[in-house]
Amino acid sequence: MMVIKIVKAIGCSLLFISTLACGKKGGDEANNTPPTNLSLTATVSTDKSGHVTFTATATNAISYDFDFGNGVFQLAPSGIVTYRYTASGMYTVNVTAKSAGGQTISKSIQVTVTVEQSVIWADEFDTAGAPNSAKWGYDLGAGGWGNNELQYYTNRTDNAVISNGTLKIIAKAENYNGSAYTSARLLSKDKFSFKYGKIEARAKLPAGVGTWPAIWMLGNNITTAGWPACGEIDIMEHVGKELNKIFGTVHYIGHSGSGGVGNTVTISNATTEFHIYTVEWSATSIRFFVDNQLFHTVNNSSSLPFNQNFFIILNVALGGNFGGPIDPAFSSAAMEIDYIRVYQ
Repeated sequence: MMVIKIVKAIGCSLLFISTLACGKKGGDEANNTPPTNLSLTATVSTDKSGHVTFTATATNAISYDFDFGNGVFQLAPSGIVTYRYTASGMYTVNVTAKSAGGQTISKSIQVTVTVEQSVIWADEFDTAGAPNSAKWGYDLGAGGWGNNELQYYTNRTDNAVISNGTLKIIAKAENYNGSAYTSARLLSKDKFSFKYGKIEARAKLPAGVGTWPAIWMLGNNITTAGWPACGEIDIMEHVGKELNKIFGTVHYIGHSGSGGVGNTVTISNATTEFHIYTVEWSATSIRFFVDNQLFHTVNNSSSLPFNQNFFIILNVALGGNFGGPIDPAFSSAAMEIDYIRVYQ
């Protein structure tokens, strides 16, 4: 009788172990089943807001990773996500469905998005007098500014003033605090900055060999990261020694100074007529235009410093590494800006 009980106990134990083993095998098989039948659809908003709703479904999937085709990624466990594009274009969107066991399947579609941008910040320079202190501050002083420039930057209306509907940044030959020249450098730092969009300025440039006007931007983190790690976007640069040649450039680590990633375009009457200088900036590209004509494109990516807020700088430098020798007969010249606008 004792032997029978022991045999029964052993038999039950083996049956229990066998049942566990079968159950574990079944669980493993479920976990090892890859997702199948993946579908991906997109519904583009008709209001030109840039909103697109993506819906992904798959058998045996527990999550979906979306790549929106512009450097932005998002995990959506439900497979449904609405994303807003900030720039018009055709985007290749990829979704990866994942099973509980980690197996994946992917699918891509193309979506065309039209985004109607609106002005989020502007200065039309319509109020005579000093520049608007709510929008602009000043860099002050001499010291070469890293380029061996010769001007002393002031905050006087002698060097930066609004009159007749334009901002005039005036470079002068005059003795001032030990420098032979004065000018102004306005910046929106700590007053306005933005990430992605379009920035546009209508300007007439100063004449004279040695002048170096610029409309440009720096990353908000310049105080902590320093330059060029913060990134620099030169919307427009011009030097008097190369009349009518417009430079569009970006700078970052490995591409500082003359190693910037840039291109040029030659236009007519840069110093006698107004032209429109534009940059369209997104997570995937930085595009440079003069009078709505594209002349330079830089590919942007998450490894570059052009995915943070930037502030705006307006200035006229004199001489230096880029401006070159100043004409001995130079007395004064001004960059006139009719407006500057930022769209998103």
